[in-house]
Amino acid sequence: MKTVPGFTLRPLGKEFIITAENIRQINFNRMISLNESAAYLWKEVDGKEFTVESLADLLLERYEVDRETALRDSEAIAAKWKEAGIATD
Repeated sequence: MKTVPGFTLRPLGKEFIITAENIRQINFNRMISLNESAAYLWKEVDGKEFTVESLADLLLERYEVDRETALRDSEAIAAKWKEAGIATD
């Protein structure tokens, strides 16, 4: 899996948003909002190949969670990123 080039993470108050750098990438019907954990993951993998397992490893390094929870959360965020069009297989 890899993030799609042309999207940038930006802070917005206590949350983060993903913005498109190119007008062709903009979907005006949705805004991509990330919480602190998802933003951390995005920063770590942006522009790199990654897997659900590598996302889980990053969560385990930073947060006190068990592997099962980290994998479940990583699967969910990867699916959301693919659905939003900001990550691909």
